Amino acid sequence: MQSMAYNWGTGRRKEAVARVRIRPGEGKFLINNREVSDYFPRSTWQLVVYKPLKVGGVEGKVDVFVRAHGGGLTGQSGATSLGIARALLKLNPELRPALKRAGLLTRDPRMVERQKFGQKGARARNQYSKR
Repeated sequence: MQSMAYNWGTGRRKEAVARVRIRPGEGKFLINNREVSDYFPRSTWQLVVYKPLKVGGVEGKVDVFVRAHGGGLTGQSGATSLGIARALLKLNPELRPALKRAGLLTRDPRMVERQKFGQKGARARNQYSKR
């Protein structure tokens, strides 16, 4: 690990954006100045957020501070995960193979499909009437 300076990483998923700062420390983890269990009440979201730290083997060794906005909590948890992975890469470039193997460095390209005019939704159409 390098110095006490922050390492930044930005993660995005759907409409959510998470700006992540990490530094060597005692394992403090705050998202929008709240604990992870308060901000992400579902265990699924918490697992997604902690995965880069577990894969990198730095859980409890770094302090993580996140500013997340936009989208919903699922998108924010995915964005936070990508941001943490990118910041860990700047902190320690030797973690790249492990993070890459776990699929944590790839941005999820799936976005909501737009609703087309004359239809009820992106794919749903009005019912066909023969007469």
